Amino acid sequence: MLGPSAHEDSFTRDNLPLADQWPDLLLDGFDYPDRLNVGVELTDRMVAQGFGDHVALIGNGRRRTYKELSDWTNRLAHVLVEDLGVRPGNRVLIRSANNPAMVACWLAATKAGAVVVNTMPMLRAGELAKIVDKAEISHALCDTRLMDELVACAKDSGFLKSVVGFDGTSNHDAELDRLALEKPVLFDAVDTGRDDVALLGFTSGTTGSPKATVHFHRDLLIIADGYAREVLAVTPDDVFVGSPPLAFTFGLGGLAVFPLRFGAAAALLENASPPNMVEIIQTYRATVCFTAPTAYRTMLAAMEAGADLSSLRAAVSAGETLPAPVYDDWIARTGKPMLDGIGATELLHIFVTNRFDDHRPACTGRPVSGYEARVIDDAGNEVPPGTVGRLAVRGPTGCRYLADDRQRDYVRDGWNVTGDSFIMDADGYLHFAARNDDMIQSAGYNIAGPEVEAALLSHPAVAECAVIGAPDEARGNIVQAHVVLAAGHDAGDAMAKALQDHVKATIAPYKYPRSVVFTEALPKTQSGKIQRFRLRQD
Repeated sequence: MLGPSAHEDSFTRDNLPLADQWPDLLLDGFDYPDRLNVGVELTDRMVAQGFGDHVALIGNGRRRTYKELSDWTNRLAHVLVEDLGVRPGNRVLIRSANNPAMVACWLAATKAGAVVVNTMPMLRAGELAKIVDKAEISHALCDTRLMDELVACAKDSGFLKSVVGFDGTSNHDAELDRLALEKPVLFDAVDTGRDDVALLGFTSGTTGSPKATVHFHRDLLIIADGYAREVLAVTPDDVFVGSPPLAFTFGLGGLAVFPLRFGAAAALLENASPPNMVEIIQTYRATVCFTAPTAYRTMLAAMEAGADLSSLRAAVSAGETLPAPVYDDWIARTGKPMLDGIGATELLHIFVTNRFDDHRPACTGRPVSGYEARVIDDAGNEVPPGTVGRLAVRGPTGCRYLADDRQRDYVRDGWNVTGDSFIMDADGYLHFAARNDDMIQSAGYNIAGPEVEAALLSHPAVAECAVIGAPDEARGNIVQAHVVLAAGHDAGDAMAKALQDHVKATIAPYKYPRSVVFTEALPKTQSGKIQRFRLRQD
């Protein structure tokens, strides 16, 4: 039963799945008042609690305190309501790279009672149009450096009527900024309900019609009060840094919600390349990092070259499975574990993870407090320990697609059934096997691509790799490895054989890559995930 709503525009609530298609929600321990505005909780409330002079955001050469962020977002909220006509429940799209202005726009729109849709800066007009049409978006706020594609989208849109630019470089020299300068620093935020929709997260890598996941105001606090509090033990002294885009829920949680919930700071990078992150970690003595295993490999090399990353107390890895060699090398170098975890846009953030005091190599850990997990077969039956099956999860957050028949595929009998194959061992620890479409069936064997990748990555000549199944007349499929070599190593038949022999000596010989393709780079998403489907298409 949904609580009260402040939305005048009821589009998102009207397009939630039917009640019998929802996952079971386990909300014990996550109690919030009926009325809740997460924008207020992360700014004004933090000032009231004494964090006004603490640094909240670092980016584009400036540090902003919680008081400055509160004032900034209140001014922007005034503009949204008074000048742009945003009404509670309207959808507002934000288009920007990771910078403080994007966070401020998100918080301001949330305070105004809008439903925010954060988008990737690299999307083109056609891709933006699918999102606008799906969510029936009426307003958009855009970094002025990225206006062209959004303006082109709006020109042909039946929904998007208002596109206003802001200055992502912190000079406050754009239409939205100029309007905000005339506004008061106090704003009477919309008294949204805890079950009002606050955010639509569009899933990455979706083919066909995009899937929009629906998240309430309370959900954004749940991920902080669950994972960030229990696993990361965030304190006001922490400084967060990372590579995931704020447009993805992994990035929004790790680089905005988590630090702001606990009075910590976030250092935001528009270009979060590993060298840039190394520089930021050293400059601001960052303590918590969110990125992918590939970036951590680069950081390890930087430490070998003299970089000082000793301030990091938490290295969170997600988005790609964490190979055991990277985990082992990180502990050997830093003495601290790397926290592998798995999350999903559908559940908002990480729900299974390792802990500082409970971690193992090639293991994703145990469920975050409040969540339950099991491994099932195609019929939904739990499989015995040690058996590969599909990961099913339930907890305080869960999948709700906006007006989408694919809800029935993701939620079954109250459980969120992810697209991942896992093994649960006898002690209840979960071990990633593969994305369901990354399991390779070859000559009667089921071979997990990530296991072969981990074996390859333990060879010093391999910088990066991706393993797929390639069609083969005799075997159905063969294991094919796409390999980026480390500097100083040459591609060729001799190297291919050396890598094949190495895999045979590291894991069961039948799993070795019968085809090795050397490449200069692997195709990746903006969040750093390797796009294996593109390798299959080549």
